Amino acid sequence: MKFFGKKKQELDTNSMENGVYLITIDKPTSVNTEQFNTIRTNIMFSSVDHAYKSLMLTSTVASEGKSTVAANIAATYAKQGLKTLLIDADLRRPTVRATFGIQDGKGLTNLLTENDFDINEIIYETTVKNLYVMPSGPIPPNPSELIGSMKMKTVQKALNKTFDLVIFDAPPVTTVTDAQLLATQVDGTILVVRQDKTEKAVCREAVKLIEHVGGHIIGVILNDVPNFASGYYGYYSKK
Repeated sequence: MKFFGKKKQELDTNSMENGVYLITIDKPTSVNTEQFNTIRTNIMFSSVDHAYKSLMLTSTVASEGKSTVAANIAATYAKQGLKTLLIDADLRRPTVRATFGIQDGKGLTNLLTENDFDINEIIYETTVKNLYVMPSGPIPPNPSELIGSMKMKTVQKALNKTFDLVIFDAPPVTTVTDAQLLATQVDGTILVVRQDKTEKAVCREAVKLIEHVGGHIIGVILNDVPNFASGYYGYYSKK
């Protein structure tokens, strides 16, 4: 599999409808950006024996912010000098195409369903140095089957050889089986939960589902913590 990449995709930090906000690009000196940098550092040090080549971010249920977290973590890795690919593996509620203003509707779905499809047609080089993205493509009738297919495994292995890090934005783990299937293919899984939204029982169930298939959970990211919460942002800001 040869990779050349398409022309640079202009980054819209305000995002289109259904996109996410890339604060790490729009406000590189903000407190939130520093938190993402800290998360990146923690991920890097969580692997003692070898560097992670692939990561999956998922959540317990919808609207916990996993797509926003995935995109911003990808950007922080890219800014660190690592050739990073963000793949929209949420074939049900995609965000990458909208976030980066990609006009072409093709994506991962086309790669997995069409014979002799050129992967270079769906990998976009962004205006952020070292950051590449792959949109999801058309919403298919059988997302789980595509994610768990042998072709998906072949593509993932090939991309691991091309990029320093591949990050998958996956659907919520308790809603559909896609995240469980991906968890068996990546080096590590990160669970995103939201303060005052995620229920403890649902969080435990999400962890159980990933561990049941042998997935490696690196840790959990607590999202939407108020900036006045003691112990989270006080070190960086008085606000």
